[in-house]
Amino acid sequence: MNYGNIKYNDIANGEGVRTSLFVSGCTHHCKNCFNPETWDFNYGKPFTKEVEDEIIKSLAPDHINGLTLLGGEPMEIANQQALLPFVKRVKATYPNKTIWCYSGYLFDNELLGESRAHGPHTRELLGYIDILVDGEFKEDLKDITLRFKGSSNQRIIDVQKSLKENKVVLSPFNEKRNKSFRDK
Repeated sequence: MNYGNIKYNDIANGEGVRTSLFVSGCTHHCKNCFNPETWDFNYGKPFTKEVEDEIIKSLAPDHINGLTLLGGEPMEIANQQALLPFVKRVKATYPNKTIWCYSGYLFDNELLGESRAHGPHTRELLGYIDILVDGEFKEDLKDITLRFKGSSNQRIIDVQKSLKENKVVLSPFNEKRNKSFRDK
């Protein structure tokens, strides 16, 4: 697996301060994607043990809330295989830090159902993800007032509750909106 970027001290892609890993490879090709260079699976740099070590180290400070996976598309089958041992390591090292994941695939219909995104590692990988922002970015539903998502069709899902209850359970983050100067 390759990655396009790593953002340390990221405050835009999940709750609190996070380390965000932008993986390479995406077959969605959403119109006006904010990161189209990461569609290519060969874009960027190889995701090596040294890169993993650097990210693990970046998660150590108490003010870092966790890790965010985005891209590209973390839930492409090839990326799932590479990410699974990494997220296992993150959770083993920092069990109280959260893992967020952004995916254009729908949690219930594509990741858990029969689709090109459902593979041998999907269910296990989801078992380590706390919050999933699912659904493709849709330009015609773009809404800059939404918190942690780009378009109104996307959902912020509590993955662990959803797996336990065998139905989609939305996170409380799903309803929060960014405050504008008009809201003050």
